[in-house]
Amino acid sequence: MEFNLVLASTSPFRQQLLAKLMLPFNCVNPNIDESPAKNETALSLVKRLAEQKAFAGAQLIENKSVPQLIIGSDQVALINGQIIGKPHTVDNAIAQLSAASGQAITFYTGLAVFNSANQQMLSCVEPFTVHFKHLSVEQIRYYINTEQPLYCAGSFKCEGLGIALFERLEGDDPNTLIGLPLIKLIDLLAQHGVDVLSQAPDAQPANTDIEFNKGRWG
Repeated sequence: MEFNLVLASTSPFRQQLLAKLMLPFNCVNPNIDESPAKNETALSLVKRLAEQKAFAGAQLIENKSVPQLIIGSDQVALINGQIIGKPHTVDNAIAQLSAASGQAITFYTGLAVFNSANQQMLSCVEPFTVHFKHLSVEQIRYYINTEQPLYCAGSFKCEGLGIALFERLEGDDPNTLIGLPLIKLIDLLAQHGVDVLSQAPDAQPANTDIEFNKGRWG
């Protein structure tokens, strides 16, 4: 069976990552409420949000007669046991990086692929640990003012100047930290019957007419 491939995200960084697989895809904005539920763990939160984004994306497809594989992803970090998402403000970004300074912080990325043909949802959570340098207040302020990572979980862009904040990175797939674990995605696509090394979904190239200031986690 041939599928249209859809990315339920407005993040230009996730688009760039998915483009590495050299498969045509379209993008939709799932526009869901990303608030955590009461007592929800980080792993449960990102898995639920990834699945909700994929399912919401499926509802936005105009031609529902064509089978679709819709990809959803979400990411949070845990700092001192507290779930950390996008800072949205400079003050929150300063607080996040100050709390992360000198620590090993684990980021959890939820990934889901929804098959519109059989209504099957496959999902997983991929961890990735970042070992932060000891950062001064001046370094933190300089970084935030320079790169404005206000829509990025953890208040940094590792694909940019944010790499200077780290001592080392620890995980199976560096794409995970940017927001889309490609190795796991390839496995989920294969479970849905799509081998990225032998076939391509029947879709048009990605629509890149989006707002780039949304950050990588949209």
